[in-house]
Amino acid sequence: MTSIKEDEKKEIPEIIHDPQTNSTYQRLRFFGKGGFAKCYEIQDIATNQIYAGKIVSKKLMVKSSQKEKMSQEISIHRSLQHKHVVGFHSFFEDSLNIYIVLELCKRRSMMELHKRRKAITEPETRFYMHQILLGVQYLHSRRIIHRDLKLGNLFLDDDLHVKIGDFGLAAKIEYEGERKRTLCGTPNYIAPEILTRDGHSFEVDIWSLGCIMYTLMVGRPPFETSTLRDTYKRIKQCEYREGISLALQAFSGPWQEIGTRYAQAVVNNNTINQRYRIPSSLRKPAISMIGLQLQAKPSQRPSVDKLLQHEFFSSGIMPAALPLSCLTTAPRTDQLEGVTLHRRPLNEVNTNADQIMAVDSPVKRGPGLEPRAVDPTSHRLNLILLRDQLATLLGGKLKCRRDSLNDDMCDPSSQPLVWVGKWVDYSDKYGFGYQLCDESVGVMFNDTTKLIMLANGVNVHYINRQGQEQYMTMREYPQELDKKMKLLTYFRRYMTEHLMKAGASVPVRESDGLSRLPHLDRWFRTTLAVIMYLTNGTLQINFQDHTKIILCPLMQAVTYIDVEKNFRTFRFSTIEKHGCDKKLYANLTYALEKIKSVLANKLC
Repeated sequence: MTSIKEDEKKEIPEIIHDPQTNSTYQRLRFFGKGGFAKCYEIQDIATNQIYAGKIVSKKLMVKSSQKEKMSQEISIHRSLQHKHVVGFHSFFEDSLNIYIVLELCKRRSMMELHKRRKAITEPETRFYMHQILLGVQYLHSRRIIHRDLKLGNLFLDDDLHVKIGDFGLAAKIEYEGERKRTLCGTPNYIAPEILTRDGHSFEVDIWSLGCIMYTLMVGRPPFETSTLRDTYKRIKQCEYREGISLALQAFSGPWQEIGTRYAQAVVNNNTINQRYRIPSSLRKPAISMIGLQLQAKPSQRPSVDKLLQHEFFSSGIMPAALPLSCLTTAPRTDQLEGVTLHRRPLNEVNTNADQIMAVDSPVKRGPGLEPRAVDPTSHRLNLILLRDQLATLLGGKLKCRRDSLNDDMCDPSSQPLVWVGKWVDYSDKYGFGYQLCDESVGVMFNDTTKLIMLANGVNVHYINRQGQEQYMTMREYPQELDKKMKLLTYFRRYMTEHLMKAGASVPVRESDGLSRLPHLDRWFRTTLAVIMYLTNGTLQINFQDHTKIILCPLMQAVTYIDVEKNFRTFRFSTIEKHGCDKKLYANLTYALEKIKSVLANKLC
C-alpha cells in the first residue's frame, strides 16, 4: 500500500512548474475527480492566488481520440471569457501529466446543492436560471454547443454565482445549419435528437436547460427511471415524470389562460391512456418555461434570448444575492413572500444581469410578531434513513484493515457545509450553547426553545417549542424574549473568550436577510461522547479523545475529523468497497447504536 501512495506522489508532484509562464504552483488539498482527471487546489507561489488544478495522467491518454478530445476541450475553453463560465487560466504539461489551471469554485457544483436540498424555491430557481442562461447565451454567441449541461457541470463561487464548466463534450458550429451527429451527453439531460442521431445543434442545450430547471423545482430529473433503456424511451417520447408536455396536448389556448381546474389532465391519443399530474408546487409561468424547453421537436424550442424574456423572470421576486445557508437550508420565505405582498408585481425584467431586482432588507418588527409556521420537518425521516444506510453498510462483509482508505478515495464534495465547532453545556441552569463552523452561535434552552444568532451578530432567529420560526435582530425583538436574548449574548461572549479564536468581525450582507441556518434539534451526552443532531440531517458525534465524525444521509457519507482537525470525507459506497480501519468501524457502529436508541425512545 505504501509503494502505491509513493508512486501517486511522484506522478502528481507537490511542486508543479509551468515552463511557458515560468509560474510555480504548490499542490494543496485534493478537491475531487471525474473521468480521467484529478482535481487539486493549487497555489501560485509568487502571487498566493489559489486555483483549481485539473490534472490528467498521460498514462490514461493512450488513444488518439482521447488526445484529440482533450486538445479540443482546451482549445474551446481557453477561448472563453465570461462571468458565468469557469475561468481558464493556463495549461501546460510535463512527462507525466497534462495540467489545466482553472478558476476555483469553492462552493462546488449544483449537484451537491440538489442532493442536500432536492427541490428549491422559485426565487432561487429564478436566480440560478438567469445566470445559467446568460452563460449559455454567451456560448451560443460564440457558436459553441456545450452538449453536457447538467447540475454537475454548473459550479458555484463564494457568492453562489453560477459558472459553466467542463467543456469535454463541447463542439463548435463551423457553418450555418451544421448538424452534429456524435452520440454524447448525460442520460438524464440528453436531448431526443441526439439519441435518434437525427443531427443536432444549439437546441440540445435548451433541452438540457429544461431538464435542469425541472430538477431544481421538482427535486428530481424529469426522465429519470430505474433503467437507462426506460429513461431513453421516455426522452424519445417526451414523456416526463409529471407529464407537463403531455398535459400540453389537453390544453387549448395560451398558458396564461390555464386555470386551476386544469391542474390535473387526462391525455388520450393513439398510444397513451394514462393520467398525468402537473406538480402542484409549480406556478403557471414556471410550467410554461419548462414546457417550452422540453419540446420534442428542436425547432419548437425557443432561443436563449427568448427564454431570458420569459414571464417566469418577471412574475416574482429575483433575489439580488443568496446567502451560503441556501446550500443546505431553504431561505426565509417571509422575505420572499413579504416583498410580493408589499410591492406590485414586476412587469419587466431587464436581461442585463446588473439590473436584477433586489430583495428587501429585513423589515423592522414590532413586539407582537407572530411566529411563522415552516415546512414540516423531516428530521426523523433523515435519522431513519441514516440508520438504514449504516445498518446496510455494517451488516455486510465490511473489511477492517489499516490504511484501507487513502486520500484519493476521499470525496470532498460530500464534506458537510455546517457542523458544530464549539459547544458549552450549561444545561444545569439554562441550556446548551454552540458555535457553528461559520461563526454563528446558537442556544438550545432547557424548555427546548432555540435562539440562533448569525455570524454578523445582528440577525437572530427564534424557534419555539412547536418548531415555528420568528425572525428579529439584536436591537429589536419581543419583550418576552429579553432574558433569552441576554443569555444568547452571554453564551456568545463566553465562547468568544474561552473557546473561539478571535477573528475579524463578520460584516452584515444584504443576503443575510434571507438566511435560515440549520440549528441544533437534539443533543445528549454519553460516557464516551457528545451527540448532536442538526436540522439539516447531519449527526455529529464528538468523542472524548477529541476526534469527531459527522454523518449525512443526504450525501451518504461520513466525515472523520482527527485531533489535528483534518477533514477526510468518505462516501458509504467507498467504505463498502474498500473497507475501513478499526477506529472508523467502531465509530460507525457506535453511531448506529445511538441512532437506534434515539429512534426507539422517540427523542427526535
